[in-house]
Amino acid sequence: MIIQSRRSFLKATLRGGIGLAVLPQIIPARLLGAEAPSKKINVAQIGCGRMGRSDMGNVMTEPLGRIVAVCDLDARRLGAGKKMAEDYYANQGETGVSVKTFHDYRDVLAAPDIDAVVVTVPDHSHARLAIAAAIAGKHVYVQKPVTYAIAEAIGLRRAVETKRIILQTGSQQRSERPWGSFRKASEFVRNGRIGQLKTIKIGVGLDKPSGHAPAAMAVPANLDYESWLGAAPEQPYMERRVHPQTSLEGRPGWITTEDFGLGMITNWGAHHVDIAQWAMGQELGGPTTIEAQAEFMHDDAWTVHGAYHVEMLYPKNVQMILDNQFETGIRFEGDEGWIFCTRGEEKATASDPNAPVSREALLPLRASDPRLLSPLDGSAVRWMPSKTQHGNWLESIAANRQPIAPIQQSARSLETCAAAWIGMKLKRKLTWDAASETFVGDDKANALRERKTRKPEYDFERLLQRAGIV
Repeated sequence: MIIQSRRSFLKATLRGGIGLAVLPQIIPARLLGAEAPSKKINVAQIGCGRMGRSDMGNVMTEPLGRIVAVCDLDARRLGAGKKMAEDYYANQGETGVSVKTFHDYRDVLAAPDIDAVVVTVPDHSHARLAIAAAIAGKHVYVQKPVTYAIAEAIGLRRAVETKRIILQTGSQQRSERPWGSFRKASEFVRNGRIGQLKTIKIGVGLDKPSGHAPAAMAVPANLDYESWLGAAPEQPYMERRVHPQTSLEGRPGWITTEDFGLGMITNWGAHHVDIAQWAMGQELGGPTTIEAQAEFMHDDAWTVHGAYHVEMLYPKNVQMILDNQFETGIRFEGDEGWIFCTRGEEKATASDPNAPVSREALLPLRASDPRLLSPLDGSAVRWMPSKTQHGNWLESIAANRQPIAPIQQSARSLETCAAAWIGMKLKRKLTWDAASETFVGDDKANALRERKTRKPEYDFERLLQRAGIV
């Protein structure tokens, strides 16, 4: 049985209270008709930094994808993005290719020849750009975590369902490439290979302080810092809190600055928690209680959490534990054995050990008994086919279907990670109601589900209200 076919997804969403409105309606006209197989989906890349260039490369190598425009608030990155796309097509034998450039994402969304956008900007701007794109009728691929805050995820879901566009989340561990181990492990667990699931242990890596004190700097002439700051609190420019000016590939500092990203709990947590909830059948649910502890960086340019320990209880008495001492990956423990999945040699952060402790640690999929990893039979619950995350998105647009990582599920993954972060902040046990997506009887915790916007023009709720989305 294939999980997340059009029929099964509809049944799942009805159980989750989402309804028929989630089914997409917008199909680019050029994909219809006799010549449809030769046509491309015109895509604009918004954000041309480290991950943006990766996303752009993935779209260009897919048969259905065509990068026709790039957008960035940093003129250097914008130029580099344009060159990357034009060079790619030139190497494919094309001549006279010209990729459009945009400084303002709103101009991208106003362009009638653009069908879809890839949103690869800092976490704190995900919601505003993705919501605006949905309102404009553009299909969206947005990097994980799908938004910065819980209220934003709910708002984005409302926009996607109202406008019936297709949104894919960059939770690529759901696809066969490049890390099929997570997909396989979650199918095994969902099908009861380890018996009754008891505990899930997750390691998401560990950020360490930069070792540099906060220090204001002059804003580079090539960067529109006001727009980059967006909804985040007013503050002076610091290169260590934005992105490197001398490299396109360096890890950006916004990932480790709490005003822009919440740290590893949402960075890699969004990946691993997503797979864990998928495996246990909670992709439209969440935990019931959260207890979290963490150390936060002080007197440093970076401000996110460091060492952490999080315990969350799920329905059927399944316990999820996240701890920085755990190996990076997901370990599912049941009453008949365990299965562990990871990315193998790939590091979560630069602070990961330089070498695995054993040859076994290189294996992306392992179990207490090799027989637990034998192929599933034909009657097993299986995930929908998805070779690659970007390919699945483009195919879903063309086929007018839901993708492998829709907003209804990625919103829940973000909610769980953000709830853990709220627990870290409040340092006490929290009770979460997945049905209402609120904390039970806890005003302080619920206040942290969203944050005050620096200026009205950056408020995602304002976008929704103007579009008549309630």
